[in-house]
Amino acid sequence: MRLEWGPVGGPVIAEGCDVAVVVDVLSFTTTLTVAADRGVAVIPCPTDDHHAEALARRHHAQLAVRRSEAGRGQVSLSPSTVRAAENLHRLVLPSPNGSTISAALAQHGVRVVGASLRNRRAVATWLHHRAVGELRPRVALIPSGERWTDGTLRPAVEDLWGAGAVASALLEAGWTGLSPEAHAAANTYRAVHADLEKVLHQCVSGHELDDLGHPDDVDIAAELDRSTAVPVLDDGVFTAAD
Repeated sequence: MRLEWGPVGGPVIAEGCDVAVVVDVLSFTTTLTVAADRGVAVIPCPTDDHHAEALARRHHAQLAVRRSEAGRGQVSLSPSTVRAAENLHRLVLPSPNGSTISAALAQHGVRVVGASLRNRRAVATWLHHRAVGELRPRVALIPSGERWTDGTLRPAVEDLWGAGAVASALLEAGWTGLSPEAHAAANTYRAVHADLEKVLHQCVSGHELDDLGHPDDVDIAAELDRSTAVPVLDDGVFTAAD
């Protein structure tokens, strides 16, 4: 298992890997796991409105609106809106980070999995079951991070914790061969897991969620191991693995 950040580092380590595990705790992969819990298929895409609209038409899916524009009953990147939505079956979910990275990685021919704090143990178990004898799958662990105004990467500590949570669960299962970066992420997660909800709320200060009116989204992101769903991207669509 190797770990690198975002849309640049991810494809570099995904080359030659069997599985790429994308982590975007606030909020793409958290929202993705909430959808997977409900059996909702999710189509990831960059935040290009025309492309997203075309995808929604092609897949006969509902298009998530911008979080700041979501009205009552509308679905957005906010996990609470997906949890509350009625008659939701297929969803195009744009985001500048986790969704964009997932869609790009799929073009490299690697299998993409969405992981968050909610399903980190389920993802670790799924990866463990991919082993053939002593031969374990080669894994690229990719915390998404955020962006500065010039488009460059801003590492996000909550994504480091999410990636470390997956790595920690694999170490508990007896995995070896983790890179120093993956080990460091696991140690960082272990340092905060007892106060996970508290430190996640601290992250929101100055964060993109700060003024968006969804205070319960952080509570959902902190639902450690609540989900048993493993969203896997096949043919451009995330569905829960069997």
